[in-house]
Amino acid sequence: MDRASERPGRLGVAVIGAGKVGAVLGAALRSAGHAVIGVSAVSQESRDRAESLLPGVPVLQIPELVERAELVLLAVPDDALEQLVAGLAKTGAWQLGQLVAHTSGRFGVGVLAPVRAAGAIPLAIHPAMTFSGLSMDLARLPDSSFGVTADAAMLPIAQALVVEIGAEPVVVAEADRALYHAALAHSANHLVTLTAQSAELLRSIGVERPERLLGPLLRASLDNALASGEQALTGPVARGDSGTVRSHVQALAENSAEILAAYRAMARTTALRALARGRISAAELAEIEDALEGDQ
Repeated sequence: MDRASERPGRLGVAVIGAGKVGAVLGAALRSAGHAVIGVSAVSQESRDRAESLLPGVPVLQIPELVERAELVLLAVPDDALEQLVAGLAKTGAWQLGQLVAHTSGRFGVGVLAPVRAAGAIPLAIHPAMTFSGLSMDLARLPDSSFGVTADAAMLPIAQALVVEIGAEPVVVAEADRALYHAALAHSANHLVTLTAQSAELLRSIGVERPERLLGPLLRASLDNALASGEQALTGPVARGDSGTVRSHVQALAENSAEILAAYRAMARTTALRALARGRISAAELAEIEDALEGDQ
């Protein structure tokens, strides 16, 4: 394996997958003083991204990258990870003492069993943020956290890597990885869908720049929810205002069956949680549920 430098703790890093995550984390590790010795990139888009964020770093084949690296960063899609790890193990690619970290939220270190069997060190470091694949992502890392999973003796290594990247490590048990990732996907991914649906409705009534209406509202709602939890909930469900809910259902039924289905699902869930927390009464819940039925 190539040695990054004479400085203690500096590693030769191979980035497998120059997607939005891999290229950014490779650039962050490079900024921390590690040497990115190469990157794998298949599409022209990923090659362009590697050139932008990791200028001067050669694009190499995966077996050569693994052979040369002290730290292998696997930034590939979840469904491709297991097959890639097992395939490299069959060729004897993994090396004794080599650090192998993947960025999947779904998996812990169990998926890296072939790595451990070869005497390499398996680590899971998942960034809990969304990436654009642009240099501005580097500025966001100090405000972000990573879900970290590793064997107890190796956990400090995973934590140190995340700190060097500039983020905060949060330890997640192996058995909890799926639930951890579900929580992140439920919030971040569905927030995008809800925002897109709301913007679509506003455009349908002639609002040319819905982001100007939604931006301040959504940012304030998110800030309040993070600070105060469900005590920050406002709106017709929290008030027990079934008449307003009924008018929403009627309007949405005339506009979009898809958005109506999402509204009903979220309003029902919100109402049940509001009841459990004493925000509305059982009678108000019944009225809201009746309003949500509409013309079903």
